[in-house]
Amino acid sequence: MRAYRYTGQHKAELAEVPIPEPRHGDVLVRVGASGACHSDLGILAAPPGAFPAPLTLGHEVAGYVESLGPGVSRWEIGEPVVVHALLGCGRCRACVLGLENQCRVVEFGGLGLTRDGGMADYVVVPETHLVGTGDLDLTQAAPLADAGLTAYHAITLCRDALRPGTHCVVIGVGGLGHMAVQILVATSAASVIAVDTDGGALELASRLGATHTVQSGPHSVDHIREIVGPTPEGADVVFDFVGVTATLDIARSVVSPGGRLALVGLGQGELTFRPTPGNPLNPIPLETSAVVPYWGNHQDLVEVVALSRAGHVKAETQIFPLAEVAEAYRKLDRGEVRGRAVMVP
Repeated sequence: MRAYRYTGQHKAELAEVPIPEPRHGDVLVRVGASGACHSDLGILAAPPGAFPAPLTLGHEVAGYVESLGPGVSRWEIGEPVVVHALLGCGRCRACVLGLENQCRVVEFGGLGLTRDGGMADYVVVPETHLVGTGDLDLTQAAPLADAGLTAYHAITLCRDALRPGTHCVVIGVGGLGHMAVQILVATSAASVIAVDTDGGALELASRLGATHTVQSGPHSVDHIREIVGPTPEGADVVFDFVGVTATLDIARSVVSPGGRLALVGLGQGELTFRPTPGNPLNPIPLETSAVVPYWGNHQDLVEVVALSRAGHVKAETQIFPLAEVAEAYRKLDRGEVRGRAVMVP
């Protein structure tokens, strides 16, 4: 079979490898669609030894059950599924509670991260890490495994603050952000303010139901403040799907006292905090809390699939054949992908 393999820093190739055999408790999935993520670019750029090599990339995977390993009985051959690619240790307190994204033993473990992923014709998956997709198009199902799941989980962590009459800001309307806008519109009564540097992304956000759109730049804080009100008013929740210092500065400048900052993006920016009540130089309002969401758990994926099947969430996709996977990643790296790049074998 074909598989797009990370072989070393800045090195990857589409190679021929044997079809893997499912072991006890595993399922062999025939890949129908596999999404490309910015974190894949992070793997390709990582220093030697940071990730195992060779490694088949791809953690946004949907397909069909091809064969069952010993001991597997809950799935039918040919059944369409999406993969929950996050793999914890399965034994720590978090994993026992179903919170593998909080695993105390394994950090960043999963398909396409620490074991072969789904940017291939076939992939082996533990039977417990599949979610049925019914009649959902697999090119729509695949982005739900990370872009949809991570956005949904971040919103779930802030659900109590998204009450009617509140404002939330979504910074970055990319692969995750455009899913977040739809999930917020479908599951909350909050006013959604979308922020991005790209006018096309803002047009997309508006089409997806954002209440307001703001061009990111020198005056973006002023424009957001025109909507949420001057200090001490502000946005009740700010989701930063970029994570560079400039966007983190926007986030802390518009959040309200007692508000919530959800720091999702992996842009390696810095957010300064001075816990000094009454200090006018304190860059974060009092009572504000910050959360750093990571991916999402199995139940989150079940729920975001249900939202998509009900027509509330639709990924903006650009489809590539697997033979053009390298070009898809180049386009992603250059910022030329609107929404999500999805490979179809």
